[in-house]
Amino acid sequence: GATTFIGCVGEDDFGTQMTKACQADGVTTKYMIDKATPTGTCGVLVKDGERSLIAALNAANNYKFEHLQEAENWKIVEDAKFYYSAGFFLTVSPESMMAVAKHSAENKKCYMMNLSAPFLMQVPPFLEAMMNTLPYVDVLFGNESEAVTFAESQKWEGVTDVAEIALKISQMPKASDHCTRTVVFTQGADATIVAKDGKVTKYDVIKLAKEDLVDTNGAGDAFVGGFLSQFVHGKELADCCKGGNYAANAIIQQSGCKCPGESNFSS
Repeated sequence: GATTFIGCVGEDDFGTQMTKACQADGVTTKYMIDKATPTGTCGVLVKDGERSLIAALNAANNYKFEHLQEAENWKIVEDAKFYYSAGFFLTVSPESMMAVAKHSAENKKCYMMNLSAPFLMQVPPFLEAMMNTLPYVDVLFGNESEAVTFAESQKWEGVTDVAEIALKISQMPKASDHCTRTVVFTQGADATIVAKDGKVTKYDVIKLAKEDLVDTNGAGDAFVGGFLSQFVHGKELADCCKGGNYAANAIIQQSGCKCPGESNFSS
């Protein structure tokens, strides 16, 4: 019950399945129920281990700020110490993200966001929402293609090196000074890049034989989950990246977004 997931689902079997899946893993859900719209779904195409996604957002696209403002839901925000949102939510309820981000900054907590996809930085309204939120972001996640697209959106001419981009983002203005910004960029099979306090560090990923790669679906999200499992306990960034790379390595050896039984990770 230490972790809560908030979003919007339909009143249907998929929504029920999502609730049960979270409960089975000890995650509390506070879903807004849209009775008129089905739960979002996503088709996954996998070829040679690489994946492409076709999403039908449905109810996931209909979340309302008013749901977050309800007393029992906002209390969850007030009681939490860490917050994480995918950048995708910028297309749905940027006011919800901003409210949580401002609360986090004002109370010296930790707000985290993922760049999520290049298109968010290529569509002007979404980019505007992202840049409005960024000053409140204490930890930013992304991958190499998202990093390069971000640099392009900021017109950083000639800046294509992912480490340099991470460093520049880490030094962009923040709304609060209770901590410096950490930027974490994954690069598939290449080293994970972390920028903080004017320094860039690279952490090697776990090598995997090509024949052991089943599909890359969920690798980025698994990395964030593994990273945060250590981060919320105050572990060093090296341990956080080790946890992230462990989780990503495990999930790409599975078909679909599921974890293989019990973890044997040790930091």
